[in-house]
Amino acid sequence: MTRDQKASAKTRWSGRVTAESRALDLEEGVFTWKDPKKIARSLSQSAEVSKRRKSTPFRSAMSMLVFYINRAGKNLDRNQLTVLEQAKNELRKLYKKS
Repeated sequence: MTRDQKASAKTRWSGRVTAESRALDLEEGVFTWKDPKKIARSLSQSAEVSKRRKSTPFRSAMSMLVFYINRAGKNLDRNQLTVLEQAKNELRKLYKKS
């Protein structure tokens, strides 16, 4: 497998994780929303009802959010990155984590 093929396979894998997470059933377009509180509530609700997650609801929700931020990397719009970073803080508030 060439270097480009490995990179392509990696991209497809990470995209599938976001789109087809087996741990959380995410609402359509949740990471594109402009309201950090709404994003946090949606991730929290998805984590709370999931029977497939392997960790606490807070950890599962935060992990999915951080994974998306890291996967999007440099391609993520600055304004949306700010919204997603604020969503992390909102998740912490929801779960009373400092």
